[in-house]
Formats: sequence, structure tokens, C-alpha cells
Amino acid sequence: MNPSITVYVPRDVTALSLGADKVAKALVTEAAARGIELNLVRNGSRGLFWLEPLVEVATSAGRVAYGPVKAKDVAGLFEAGFLEGGAHPLGHGLTEEIEYLKRQERLTFARAGITDPLSLDDYIAHDGYRGLRRALGMTPEAIVAEVTESGLRGRGGAAFPTGIKWRTVLGCESAQKYIVCNADEGDSGTFSDRMVMEDDPFVLIEGMTIAGLAVGATMGYIYLRSEYPHAEATLKATIASAYAAGYLGDDVLGSGKAFHLELRRGAGAYICGEETALLESVEGKRGTVRPKPPLPAIEGLFGMPTVINNVISLASVPIILDKGGAYYRDFGMGRSLGTLPIQLTGNIARGGLVEKAFGITLRELLYEYGGGSASGRPIRAVQVGGPLGAYLPESQFDTPLDYEAFAALGAVLGHGGIVVFDDTVDMADMARYAMEFCAVESCGKCTPCRIGSTRGEELLDQIIVARSEGPQPGQIELLKSLCDTMLGASLCALGGMTPYPVLSALNHFPEDFGDTAEVR
Repeated sequence: MNPSITVYVPRDVTALSLGADKVAKALVTEAAARGIELNLVRNGSRGLFWLEPLVEVATSAGRVAYGPVKAKDVAGLFEAGFLEGGAHPLGHGLTEEIEYLKRQERLTFARAGITDPLSLDDYIAHDGYRGLRRALGMTPEAIVAEVTESGLRGRGGAAFPTGIKWRTVLGCESAQKYIVCNADEGDSGTFSDRMVMEDDPFVLIEGMTIAGLAVGATMGYIYLRSEYPHAEATLKATIASAYAAGYLGDDVLGSGKAFHLELRRGAGAYICGEETALLESVEGKRGTVRPKPPLPAIEGLFGMPTVINNVISLASVPIILDKGGAYYRDFGMGRSLGTLPIQLTGNIARGGLVEKAFGITLRELLYEYGGGSASGRPIRAVQVGGPLGAYLPESQFDTPLDYEAFAALGAVLGHGGIVVFDDTVDMADMARYAMEFCAVESCGKCTPCRIGSTRGEELLDQIIVARSEGPQPGQIELLKSLCDTMLGASLCALGGMTPYPVLSALNHFPEDFGDTAEVR
């Protein structure tokens, strides 16, 4: 009997979908049969998805990793002495020495996969709430200055400087201000928000509380995508813990300063990721886009000054307040400072989350971290920044991840999601998908988005059919003209960015559209 042996099995939804609960049950059953007492901890995922469920054992040398583990592997692990870090075909040695993880710069995700997400004590034991404790001793102006110095830009897509947004709200005179967290993570290939909320939820709660202190807001809302029931359950439990321990409420840690937090679940409309449509939805209305100005920072939720940031932006704040803006600013390049949680998905051998300082190239991510395509075929294109992001060809894989470098290519970094395609992809089909996506998800408020996307889908259908029937002069130019209208006249980014994937596919892969010299 050895009560000191701690075994970790993730409770993240990715691990659960791959059988983590069955593995946990098998570990407990097998240990009991052998008279071994386990301290089983359901931690978060470290984001090494190709190894999930990743079982870790605490040893005197550190945590030792085994994965991907299935329930049928458990008896063999015991036979191999895995509780002492014994050798096994699924063994990877010390977790922290796995190259995929070892070479990352984890600031926002420093605790993900290490702690029990539901345990406030575990969060505090791993440097949690240090940022809030420091912020409570600072003036609102000093907190905003610290965030401004860090160079943190919105990680939700627009990349607007967070410090400037906060300063605007701080400068507004109002009886009530709000903090709204955009947790409507709806981009294809993205999961970093979900990971924060499932794997380290207190860091988001702490970041929102600091934001409230910075701008004078006493109320915050997390607007959560309906497809995230596990995140919802985790957030509800941890918000309750934070209230019970005095980290939320009328008197945060006895400071005399109030901050309350509620969870609001969206219905799953993509447009509600746009900040003004999100505000409409939180107010109980249909999620349609508001014209700007006024900016939400001045007239936001219920007409009051409102900070809207996404999950990663707010979750990056605690470490900035803990270690200082200069510490965070020293990561990155140019005007892209700090780190970006990058999500590798699609046709990739080693999918998962990679947090690195800005400046790493796509090629490094795709091959040194991702291990190339899962199919083993050449990678032909990657889409960065969600379903409205541009498609980048192999010739642009050496582009560093930097907001300005991507803008120069007519691309966006967006939420840091990278979807990989091998050389079997049909780029005309992908362009059509972009138009179809916009047609389905448009809120209908403006004509270029509502009608333009439908006409674009029809036009691409004609182009795809025409590829086998011979050249069709004029169709490509008509598609470009339609994209130009949507780019310049749409009310928000949904219609305004849909041309990005269409035009990039057309420009880099014209042969897939039948766009040959004789057609032109």
C-alpha cells in the first residue's frame, strides 16, 4: 500500500472524447485489485492531443507521461511498473521534456494540464491570484498603464491594443460599467478559449476581476458558446468557489471593491462572436450587428461603457499584473508582443496547442511541432484565422506569425487557429465553403453580406461546373468584383472578411478554378 502515488488523468473534453473516463476507471479498478491506493487527480489537458488520454505519474524526478492510453493498456502499465516511471511502449519519459511541450513559451497556459481545474487551492499553489493581489494595491490608472506597457493586443481577431480600450472605458463617467468576455469561440480549428475555461478557469475569472478594478466596472458577463457544456459546468463550479472564498462579490478579498460575475450562454450563432451582436444577445435580443460608432467602450452593454475582450486576452492579464508589463513585452517581435496560443488542426500529424512568442514561422509550426500532414502527403495550403482567414500556399510558410507580416499578405492571424490541408484539397470547393458559411451565418442586417454571399455561392457553383465543360470567360472577374463589394460595403467582419479565403484561394491556386491564361 502506497498512498503517496499520484496519477493524473485529464478531464478536458478532448481527453474525454478519447476515453479518459474509461482509463481513469480502469486505473482505479486495477490498482484496487493489486492493493495499491492511488491519488487520482483529474487535471486539465496540456494540449498534446495526439497523446490523449495522457496519463501522468508523479515520481521523485517529476511527472512521467504515458499516452495515448486506452483502458485495455492499463494492466500492462501496472505490469511495467509505471507507478515508478517504468519503461513501456506508451512511455514518453518526463512530461516536461517532451519536445513539443519543452520548446513552448507558456505564459497564458502555464498551469494548463498541471493543476486540477476545479481546485482553487491548487490554482493558488501554482501562483494563481498573485496578479489580482497586486492589482488591489494599485490605482486603476496604474493597472491600465501596466497592461498598456505589456503591448497586449486583442487575441480575438481585430488585434486592437487592450490598454487603449481599457483607458477609454476608464475615462468614461458612468454610474455603471461592464466587463464582457467573448467566449463565443466559433472559428473552425480553434479551441484555445475552451482549453482555458476547462483547464484553468480561475485565470479567466482573475483576469476579468482585474479588468473590473482597472476601469471601475463592478459587473462582468462571460458569454459562452452553447456547444461548450463541459466548459459551462467547470465555469459555474469555479465561479461559485471564487465567490465562497471572497475572490468575487461586494468586497473582493476585503478590499472594499466589488466585482460580480455571471455566465450567459449563447445559442450558437457565429455572428454573436462579433462584439455588438454579442451585446444584443446578452441583452436578450436577437444577435444582429450594431453600426459603429458609438463604440462599445463608450456605449456598450445596456448603453453603458463596456470592455469586451475575448478569453485569451483576459486570461493573459493575470501574468502581466503578476510579473509586470515589461516581462510580457519582452516576448514577441515588432508590434506583436507576448505570446500567442496557436492551435494546430486539420490534416496534421500532431495536432494540439502550441503557445509561442510571436515570430515563429508557419513552417516551424507545421513540421517541427505538427510533424507534417497526418496523411503523409505534402501540405498544400493552410488556413489561418478561422473560416474567414486567408489560405496560404507553401511559398508563404516562412512568414513569421506577426500581425503586420500577415496583414502585408492580405491575411489575418485571428484567433491563432491553423487548419492544414494536403495536396488533395480542392481550393475551389474551399472558396465555395466560405461563401456558403457566410450565407448561413449572416445576421441579414446588410445587403453585401446577406445577398452577396448567396450570389457568391451560386457563382462558385457555376465556376466549379465549368471547370469540366471548358473555359467560361468573365466568371472569375465577376467573382472578384463581388468580393470587392463585400470587402468595402459590409457592415461587419463577417461579410467583410469572407472574400479573404475566396480571393486567396483564387490568387494562389487559380488552376483549381479553371482560371488559365486562355480564359483570361
